[in-house]
Amino acid sequence: MEQLREFLKGMSRAEQVAFAEACGTTIGYIRKMLSLGRPLGADTCVAIERESRRIVTRKHLRPGDWHRYWPELVAVGARTAPHQEVA
Repeated sequence: MEQLREFLKGMSRAEQVAFAEACGTTIGYIRKMLSLGRPLGADTCVAIERESRRIVTRKHLRPGDWHRYWPELVAVGARTAPHQEVA
């Protein structure tokens, strides 16, 4: 989830709050999950990918299990093995 951390670093506090709200969550929740190293919920991952304009993808956010949540991504140009993180 380093991509998300870096993405948020480039924003002001107000922009982070607005981004989280656009994703249907709070910046507190996002920071807590980053701090604990825990995966974000599937719906939140989809929203982050959308709101970040794919700068941060679902594969970045859930590198170990994205293929279980979004099997359609495996068929759509994912030429790496499901366990590999896509840069």
